[in-house]
Amino acid sequence: MQAVPSEFLTIDRKERANMPFRDLSLRAVEERICDFDDVVISFDEQRARVEASRCIHCPDPAPCMVACPTHNDIPSAMWLIEQGRYKDAAEIYHKTSSLPEICGRVCPHEQLCQGSCVLNKHHQPVLTGQLEVFALDWERTHQPYTVKQAAPSGKKVAVVGAGPAGLACAHIVLQRGHQVTVFDAKPAPGGLMVYGIPNFKLPKEDVFAKWSDLEAAGAKFVGNTYIGKDKTIDQLFAEGFEAIFVGVGTGIDAKMEVPGEDLPGVYEATDFLIRGNVEDQCLPADKKERPQLGKRVAVIGGGDTASDCLRTALRIGAEEVICLYRRTEKEMPGGKKDRQMAKDEGAQYRFLTQPVKFIAGPDGRLAAVECIEMKLGEPDAKGRRKPVPVEGSNFSIAIDTAIKALGYWPDPIISKTTPNLETHDWGLITLTDKKTGATSRPGVFAGGDGVTGPDLVVTAMVAGRKAGEAIDQYLRSR
Repeated sequence: MQAVPSEFLTIDRKERANMPFRDLSLRAVEERICDFDDVVISFDEQRARVEASRCIHCPDPAPCMVACPTHNDIPSAMWLIEQGRYKDAAEIYHKTSSLPEICGRVCPHEQLCQGSCVLNKHHQPVLTGQLEVFALDWERTHQPYTVKQAAPSGKKVAVVGAGPAGLACAHIVLQRGHQVTVFDAKPAPGGLMVYGIPNFKLPKEDVFAKWSDLEAAGAKFVGNTYIGKDKTIDQLFAEGFEAIFVGVGTGIDAKMEVPGEDLPGVYEATDFLIRGNVEDQCLPADKKERPQLGKRVAVIGGGDTASDCLRTALRIGAEEVICLYRRTEKEMPGGKKDRQMAKDEGAQYRFLTQPVKFIAGPDGRLAAVECIEMKLGEPDAKGRRKPVPVEGSNFSIAIDTAIKALGYWPDPIISKTTPNLETHDWGLITLTDKKTGATSRPGVFAGGDGVTGPDLVVTAMVAGRKAGEAIDQYLRSR
């Protein structure tokens, strides 16, 4: 950790806390719904330095650091930004994060660092996420980051899955001097960051720039290669890879198991977001056709993916977009910030509503969704109130398109084709050591959503880093 100079700590914390607060600046709604460009207006240097100076530099360990899954030294970064030392601030983030410019954009900061800022008690928190983005963007433009590497070890590591966990693992393994080849079923690296998160939240050039950093350090990417189908884990070992990291995520969309689910006009969220957001050259061969929406669209679900689908549908021509959710807004798992932006952009919400049937029109395509009203029952073991159907309350909503954003399941293909690799809960990989990512199969490590189930980009990244360190130790002990 880089200590904040003692003379700086004599500055009046009360004065800092009482500085005027300015929230993030967003592009005008009428402008941003016409394209997929970033919604947030980036800080300039003056704005960044003023915002960073609001940090009151809590005693170590600062609550923001504790709440951050990477434990970034946020107070030191804030001081460096305030002083105009942007490259040094960026270096602070690189010490603990492999994807700082990405986490700064997509982390739910209101639940993590910003949510833990002590200024929340009587003021507004420091906008730590956007300041992280500022420092890394400045660095990319003025003094680009390079991966520092140890002497070559001559050992080869395979990374299966080019999402946040896989790229983070590759980053650490490269730093330790090992050769890395990253395999992914998609044509381009990035995983969820390219094929799930829309451009208006995470510009894809940021992901590709991060990949370029790894490529410059020697990483190789093999796309359109579905491990488990095109080749197996055992075949990778046979090709000379001495350790393998599996970071395949959870890419199977959850089903509703209701009549009409397979009608034309009913999309799964992943399929819809790929077809609606990804540039032509990165599209998988089976997803070249863009979504055919019609005027009225319903999105089913309440998480961040649902918000992404609502906002994407509005941008590609839907006139009416409504979110159907079986609980109330209070129980919605998605971030409030994204949900508010969806509302601002024209999305409607209907709560305590459960779709039970998709109805076809005369042409055989989706024409309506039948729903039933719900009420909240008693809390479950986790304290979440269970939705209960209201008998006889069925009604229909005319729609042209439905998008199911209900969550994700693991792809069981790895476990089915890898002898002695233990899994649980329909294919989640079992770890024999959660600190290292070691699995029941010697030489195979794992991390990310394929281990935990759907979670955050930052938690997957942290798991990839830990596994990368463990792989280095494993290779050096052989």
